[in-house]
Amino acid sequence: MGIFFAHKYDNIISLGNLLKAWPEFLNDKRNRLDIQEFQRHLMDNIFSLHADLKNKTYKHSNYQAFKINDPKPRDIHKASVKDRLCHHAIYRILYPYFDKKFIYDSYSCRLDKGTHKAMELFRYFFRKVSKNNTKTCWVLKCDIRKFFASIDHEILKEILSKYLFDKDTLWLLGQVIDSFETKCSTPSVQHIYAMADMKKGLPLGNLTSQLLVNIYMNEFDQFMKHKLKVKYYIRYADDFVILSEDKTELDNLLRYIDVFLRDQLKLNLHPDKVYIRTISSGVDFLGWVHFPKHRVLRGATKRRMFRNLVKNLKPNAISSYLGMLSHGNGFKLKKKITNDTPFIIEV
Repeated sequence: MGIFFAHKYDNIISLGNLLKAWPEFLNDKRNRLDIQEFQRHLMDNIFSLHADLKNKTYKHSNYQAFKINDPKPRDIHKASVKDRLCHHAIYRILYPYFDKKFIYDSYSCRLDKGTHKAMELFRYFFRKVSKNNTKTCWVLKCDIRKFFASIDHEILKEILSKYLFDKDTLWLLGQVIDSFETKCSTPSVQHIYAMADMKKGLPLGNLTSQLLVNIYMNEFDQFMKHKLKVKYYIRYADDFVILSEDKTELDNLLRYIDVFLRDQLKLNLHPDKVYIRTISSGVDFLGWVHFPKHRVLRGATKRRMFRNLVKNLKPNAISSYLGMLSHGNGFKLKKKITNDTPFIIEV
């Protein structure tokens, strides 16, 4: 028998949990005006949120939309302080439970994981598959098109209901999920969604979105590991790789992957970001291009780094990039950053 979610709705909305969630949410945000305004009447605001959640009169507010370039243009949607506090309260109770459900080789938005550890696992898998670089290692590299914007609300709720049996918890998650919907620029597509009553999309700015997309993609992870029995598989958000010494095996897997994502999760592979190649020819994964004995920073990542340094030459920003470069072959770039500040400005 599986282990089911033991915490009740009351654990999520309790005053104790809301009070513990506040300092976690507050981290590095103290100087923002909306935070300061909320904090002026902190206890009144927390009591008000608790009452709304307890009486189930809670309604998620609208989002503030803005754009960033990281490196490509992205639409970010920022929730109100009240709603973000609620997100943290949900996250701190649900994350420990769901994290145990995820496969080991899922590395996005998880404690003790991240891009650097995913890259180290990639290197380890390469050595295993290539028999320490004595055999050809093929890599299937995939990317999901418009990932966050394509998450289907009803499918996500159905997945959640397999693990959570408290109807009030599901109601609250439904409030968060349905608080946002991807706006389709093509009227015909909008019409199709409206006819089918299909709501799609999660906002990039929500802490809960990080957990919800991992819950969504866990269905795919389980399919990869337990149905297709894929051994050398790594996923980071919508970016995933499979390593094999047999190119034909990867060709066959790609067909199953495409069908499962499309039919079960309503997701589509990005037609321009799916390929099979050897590591000797270079595999672009998580901002680095990987080769058998080294990895180099992706060109777009390098250009973004220098653009950001032009705007911010503070020691902490420089240290952050030097730390990033320590994870690959970045000696020349590190030298330019530390010894040649005018060069950065010229770039």
